[in-house]
Amino acid sequence: MVAASLGADVTIVERNGLGGSAVLTDVVPSKTLIATADVMTRMSSASNLGVDFGDASKPVVADLKMVNHRLLALAKEQSNDIRRTLERMGVKVLVGEGRLLDNRTIEVTSDEGTTTVEAEALLISTGANPRELETSMPDGERIFTWKQIYNLTEVPEHLIVIGSGVTGAEFASAYNGLGSRVTLISSRDRVLPGEDADAARVLEDVFQARGMTVLSRSRAESVKNTGDGVLVTLSDGRTVEGSHCLVAVGAIPNTRDIGLEEAGIALDEQGQIKVDGVSRTTASNVYAAGDCTGVFNLASVAAMQGRIAIAHLMGDSVKPLKLKNVASNIFTSPEIASVGVSEADIAAGRYQGDVIKLSLHTNARAKMMDVKEGFVKIIARKGSGTVIGGVVVGPRASELIFPIALAVTQKLHVDDVANTFTVYPSLTGSISEAARRLHVHL
Repeated sequence: MVAASLGADVTIVERNGLGGSAVLTDVVPSKTLIATADVMTRMSSASNLGVDFGDASKPVVADLKMVNHRLLALAKEQSNDIRRTLERMGVKVLVGEGRLLDNRTIEVTSDEGTTTVEAEALLISTGANPRELETSMPDGERIFTWKQIYNLTEVPEHLIVIGSGVTGAEFASAYNGLGSRVTLISSRDRVLPGEDADAARVLEDVFQARGMTVLSRSRAESVKNTGDGVLVTLSDGRTVEGSHCLVAVGAIPNTRDIGLEEAGIALDEQGQIKVDGVSRTTASNVYAAGDCTGVFNLASVAAMQGRIAIAHLMGDSVKPLKLKNVASNIFTSPEIASVGVSEADIAAGRYQGDVIKLSLHTNARAKMMDVKEGFVKIIARKGSGTVIGGVVVGPRASELIFPIALAVTQKLHVDDVANTFTVYPSLTGSISEAARRLHVHL
């Protein structure tokens, strides 16, 4: 879209549907599922707010067949919207599988045959796919990857989730909310090992309070479909039985056998395309964006990488990608959002900073909403008071992180944030208050 708006003649080669995994198999479907689970979770505590649904003998249940039908239809609709928008802008869409013959020629294979496309410049955005384990091969019936789990037509009686990273935590949270008994197997000492430690601790406490079993420091050795369930064997010999299993142990880039070597494009040890700050590969006219680069597996980062690549290619104004400005969110319940420098960075001495953390349980709006878990954390550079990082844990943290991300990107002072009006009552009031407590009296 950016290239077309800047006057380029643009062709897209795509084999499945526009939008990639973000739209078709990952972000849109999973977050739509999570939206349903979020409603279920809120309804389960509605009595605390004085809401009575009447017949208590009839629990609220999720029609998973309808839920999955809706989310897949929504993903398809979103994909079609993208295609229509592109075609209105004059972009040519070729449906087929592409392979590079050199750094200017793509061979496209489709049901109609094989054609070649010549280009002055290329942008590779082939994404990634779920990592599969030989001892835990998915079958789409009892053992799933995150792409296959939408095959389910009923809420699993007992879902075992292998992997406590972002994907595993999100699905564990969602299915727990939908009414499944959930066991989360983590090879590390806590869930979300790469995230803020305080946030991970809150989430793990919530998981356990909602009846989830978290097996930390436990590595899954194998998963077997027993016909009427699954048997997970751990590396220490213990076994866990359940009705279904989701294997969420990372992703591998879609970079094999697409002609990258012939085009002079270098890969790293994980098979990810090497790119510089403006998304350029080792072939000067070839750029890459998204999960195939392994820079940061987020849709927002993929889009920014692509925009930077096109701006650089077309001679437009461009700023290199700055990962410390990336705001990210984990769509568990509660959500966890973060941006910029982390508290771990401060503790390791990589940055000098002051940290303030405010629990949401003192926030008036949170009390009204019966929100008991969560906090706002702001990190300011020591001495100058510039906002350099932050974390929000709570409902709609994905929305609440934006003012902190704005402060980080624009290098705002804590006083700039503190002296900006917030609505009372609001959860953003805690962001303002946290910034106020970081004020340095001169």
